[in-house]
Amino acid sequence: MLFNSPVFLFLFLPSLLLLYPIIPERFRNATLLLYSLVFYYWGSGYLLVLLLFSIICNYLFGFWLVKASSRAKKKIAVAAAVATNLGLLFYFKYVNFLINELNNLFAVLDIPGINEPNIILPIGISFFTFQAMSYQIDLYYGRIEIQKNLINFALFITLFPQLIAGPIVRYSQIAEQIPKRQLSSNNYYLGLQRFLFGLAKKIIIADQLGGVADKIFALPPNELSFPTAWIGTVFFALQIFYDFSGYSDMAIGLGRVFGFSYPENFKYPYISRSITEFW
Repeated sequence: MLFNSPVFLFLFLPSLLLLYPIIPERFRNATLLLYSLVFYYWGSGYLLVLLLFSIICNYLFGFWLVKASSRAKKKIAVAAAVATNLGLLFYFKYVNFLINELNNLFAVLDIPGINEPNIILPIGISFFTFQAMSYQIDLYYGRIEIQKNLINFALFITLFPQLIAGPIVRYSQIAEQIPKRQLSSNNYYLGLQRFLFGLAKKIIIADQLGGVADKIFALPPNELSFPTAWIGTVFFALQIFYDFSGYSDMAIGLGRVFGFSYPENFKYPYISRSITEFW
């Protein structure tokens, strides 16, 4: 389910906006969690099990880490947590790529290739994996307190505004907002305004520029003139700018609606002074 899909805009989001203010405060996190899980299931189906597995593992790793009686045992715990998260990410995101590259090498060496497994890439795996890792690392360094409430911890990992496209949020940045947040008409108004600005960037600008760029890049090389190639390049650069910028605006805006203050994560990337700053 994407933010610009009809199901999200005309069913999912309106129902949550109507329901959220009227339910008792103690049930709001559970409601957001339920909606977030439905949001993920809509786009990923049975791969929701992987997300739930990640949540349970990282929740338990947190207890192992804080209960470790020595620095050495804490290192083992955090290493196990990081290895588990990176292992899941590597398997689902890079195993097919690695096997494909090995098969290309084997073909040159006249060696039988390896059968590629049918691995489906889970939506948002990079985002929820790195968020979980940031929690474990911050816990190891003592920057945060452990989250003992499973619903609150799961909400941190799965909150739908930033689940599939970011921004990646460190637990320390929203730790105080998870158990208690201020619900206000001002947040509703400003959050929805930011969301609509982002939606406009995505639909009106990014998608239209992308359509032109796709048509240019689909031209045969002998029909692609120098000016046309440059137009395609510029349009593509603007497309990805407004696409990422739009999704950031939508995520930050939706977070604000529900009382979360997400960090700004899209600050003039095309004038970055280094690859690190751009990243």
